[in-house]
Amino acid sequence: MPNSDPKTLVSTDWLASHLRDPDLRILDASWYMPAENRDPRAEYEAGHIPSARFFDIEEISDQRSDLPHMAPPVEKFMSRLRKMGVGDGHQVVIYDGAGLFSAARVWWLFRLMGKTDVAVLDGGLPKWTAEGRELEDLPPMIRDRHMTVRRQAGLIRDVTQVAAASKLGDHEIIDARSPDRFAGQVDEPRPGLRAGHIPGSKNLPYGTLLNADGTMKDAAGLKAAFDAAGIDLSKPVITSCGSGITAAVLNLAMERLGKSDHSLYDGSWAEWGMYGDLEVGTA
Repeated sequence: MPNSDPKTLVSTDWLASHLRDPDLRILDASWYMPAENRDPRAEYEAGHIPSARFFDIEEISDQRSDLPHMAPPVEKFMSRLRKMGVGDGHQVVIYDGAGLFSAARVWWLFRLMGKTDVAVLDGGLPKWTAEGRELEDLPPMIRDRHMTVRRQAGLIRDVTQVAAASKLGDHEIIDARSPDRFAGQVDEPRPGLRAGHIPGSKNLPYGTLLNADGTMKDAAGLKAAFDAAGIDLSKPVITSCGSGITAAVLNLAMERLGKSDHSLYDGSWAEWGMYGDLEVGTA
């Protein structure tokens, strides 16, 4: 597994060496849980990797849905990215302010839209700044670029498809939430949701795929984490979490391992935990 792969994950060294490439586009996709009381846009405006644009996960979503930050319609994604000067022929690198957290969600969104020249910055902004690398507070120069989008329906799953997979057992359903949330031992952060997990799912907290510095583990470490969780990677996989953010870290890890038959349950527990007619597992 290469250290830097511009279709999955690149190092801070790689980004620094390509920072002035004319067809490179950098996106700050920082997003935080409400309890953290952090304003990602304000932090971006105070200082970001040079030429980075801010990708607003909440705004670039399907706001017709009552569920949080659901994948946006194709037309909305395309128009928002064009306004940011991101389009066909660009290599995209996405980072976040937590290390490796919400950036994977936006990587997955690009993949959903058929864009494959996109990578996550390994270790994100914390690693970049810890190494004393350049930041700026200037807005980027925007030049419109046409974007072609081909939505990949196989990368996303809805509640009906997940319920069928749970019943049939023909997929591995992996939950990226913490063990206590998975087991239903604590209340969910979002009011009104039941506690527990999708029946038949397995728990692999996204943090177990990361090193202490917030970078992603190597191939051996990733494979060991999946094995320890009892996950059979010969089966197709559906990932889930609280609201579809950290689930994408699991998708990114599987892509790093060369596994391509994986998808993401976009509604995740924010949807499943809301419906009383869906079974809930606790253990």
